[in-house]
Amino acid sequence: MSDAMTDPLLAEIVGPTPGQMLRRRIFGHQGLLIGGTVVALLVLVAIFAPLLAPHDPYAQSLVARMKPPVFLGGTWEHPLGTDHLGRDYLSRLIYGARVSLLIGLVTAVISGLIGSVMGVCAGYFGGRVDAVVTFLINVRLAMPVVLVALAVVAILGGSLTVMISVLGLLLWDRFAVVLRASTRQVREREYVAAAQAIGASTPRILLAEIMPNIVNNLIVVVTLEMAHAILLEAALSFLGLGVQPPTPSWGLMVSEGKNMMLFEPWLVMIPGAVLFVLVLGINLMGDGLRDVAAPENRS
Repeated sequence: MSDAMTDPLLAEIVGPTPGQMLRRRIFGHQGLLIGGTVVALLVLVAIFAPLLAPHDPYAQSLVARMKPPVFLGGTWEHPLGTDHLGRDYLSRLIYGARVSLLIGLVTAVISGLIGSVMGVCAGYFGGRVDAVVTFLINVRLAMPVVLVALAVVAILGGSLTVMISVLGLLLWDRFAVVLRASTRQVREREYVAAAQAIGASTPRILLAEIMPNIVNNLIVVVTLEMAHAILLEAALSFLGLGVQPPTPSWGLMVSEGKNMMLFEPWLVMIPGAVLFVLVLGINLMGDGLRDVAAPENRS
């Protein structure tokens, strides 16, 4: 029998490889493709902001203040118009992507490390460790995030570093709750008992047996908290306690445009729309990654 005939038969018997199955799941998930494309485009915009921005986002020109965007009769010199200080709106929008993505990503990493360690340890060891972690989760849940963030930022002052630190230390509870529950379920599985029976160390069991089977839940929480952090930063900046001017921030742009909202609604609608698209893209990407990484979809 020739190779041309045996290869298709062999492929049919063996089946698709793990790489092929992964590609099928990724490219067959519309939400993941849409969300990933949106997030990837905004990440590229943030990285190449100096090349894409048509003007200096900090440059002021009172002669050119409050020019409308192109779709409202403006000129292509300022495609999205200018603000009350004559700063180019498109340039500030592009540089504002850096602030939002940086805050969302770093906050998710900080809170994820704290909450994941606490949740996995509580779910695996149980007993006193679980009791202590549960008490800390209850204490954290009793503290309203927005009010605590407002108080801390008002005391320490609004800056990018303070904002990231405060949000990172406040948003770990969902990681701990979800991973604690997931770990409690996984630790009862046969493969964990087999690893314990052959004398595998606790770190190896946690990293090689527990984490791969709860990573889909972790991905969902990471994307949720990343979007949550971006919205909180926008809210605090809107209230004047977040990123301080003249740093470009979408929440700050909404705050600066609210006084002219009845006369020039595009000042609020443009950064608000971009903020909505980013958060929607992150959530779609997170749901898609959760579906792709779910253990039941790997076989």
